[in-house]
Amino acid sequence: MSDAKNNDFLDDIASAEADEYDQIDIMAEVEDEETAGIDEIRGLQAERDDYKDRFMRALADAENARKRSDRDRREAENYGGSKFARDMLPVHDNMKRALEAISEEQREANAALIEGIELTMRELLSVFSKHGIKRITPEVGDRFDPQQHQAMFEAPLPGTKAGDIIQVSAEGFMLHDRLLRPAQVGVSSTPA
Repeated sequence: MSDAKNNDFLDDIASAEADEYDQIDIMAEVEDEETAGIDEIRGLQAERDDYKDRFMRALADAENARKRSDRDRREAENYGGSKFARDMLPVHDNMKRALEAISEEQREANAALIEGIELTMRELLSVFSKHGIKRITPEVGDRFDPQQHQAMFEAPLPGTKAGDIIQVSAEGFMLHDRLLRPAQVGVSSTPA
């Protein structure tokens, strides 16, 4: 019987070891499943973070596009007619020359006609002002400003300093804050 007891005892030990191995296998499987679950969670978190990053970039791109389109729209409103405005400047120049060339005799003889030309000139300047076109009207003796003036010639003139405006050939014009046409001037080259 002792052999039977020994066999039972050995069977019990083998069965216990098998149970222990089964438990170890189960724990390993659970650990593998947990590790797989953690890996899957980490993968999902990385994917979420990637989508969040893409979303934030798309949101920033959309905001930048909105700002850019607003700026482009404002520039089109303010400066879209600059070519037309530039083409209208010779009309202003010619009307101004015509008004300056009228003698007193002609004024008296053609008062209604001249008044019509003067009204047309005022209306043209009013339209210019309405659309943001401002005249640059330098005076003789002002300092030459290369941002607003174009030097048509230089000449030494006694009693002036180098860089002083000695003659104004044509007025300049600004369209809002941009130069449409510089004022054309003559500049003194007399050394100080």
